[in-house]
Amino acid sequence: MERIDQLLQHIRVNTHSSLRLEAAGRVIYVDPFRLEDAPHDADLIFYTHDHFDHCSPEDTEKVGKPETRFVLPASCARSTAAVTKGRPVLQVRPGDRGEAWGQPFEAVAAYNPAKPFHPRENAWVGYVLTVEGLRVYVAGDTDATAEAAAVRCDLALLPIGGKYTMDAPEAAALVNRMKPRAVAPIHYGSVAGSPADFHRFAQAVDPAIRVVKLL
Repeated sequence: MERIDQLLQHIRVNTHSSLRLEAAGRVIYVDPFRLEDAPHDADLIFYTHDHFDHCSPEDTEKVGKPETRFVLPASCARSTAAVTKGRPVLQVRPGDRGEAWGQPFEAVAAYNPAKPFHPRENAWVGYVLTVEGLRVYVAGDTDATAEAAAVRCDLALLPIGGKYTMDAPEAAALVNRMKPRAVAPIHYGSVAGSPADFHRFAQAVDPAIRVVKLL
């Protein structure tokens, strides 16, 4: 677990599903949202979809700098056009994989099979980011789908707040199928869910999987 511990020291969940990851001399944000500061330090920004709590132009301005590059689904390209301001943008769809300016990634489908909030046809995504040899899965807003269950990773960051995504028991059942080395729940306690969801989730996760509280 030593490598996971080292990685966790450089991951911060700002709020909700807003993630900052620093590794190998690079600062990566996923879905920056409700940031208190304006560090202008992002080398790469990944967006999962264009809902206000995941694709926030105001917060993009806070972390962006002239050299920032963007990875996003097509709907986010429209919403962020004013703030990307001609900077490099890579549009992705579920199933895409490769490198974004040296950062290995895989785009994983993120959707609700039976709820209206995140239709599969919108082609929204989560990401597997390979960071210093470890695979980090940031699931985006999704239910416990077959695509999510098929992900192989060392660290999973999964939504647990329910309503718009899977809830705590559903997320625990998913992570028990995935079997990562560690999991950190996100997307609870603010826009959806409550702080108590963490404990409901942690109690249902296989004891062999480390549960980390980042939010």
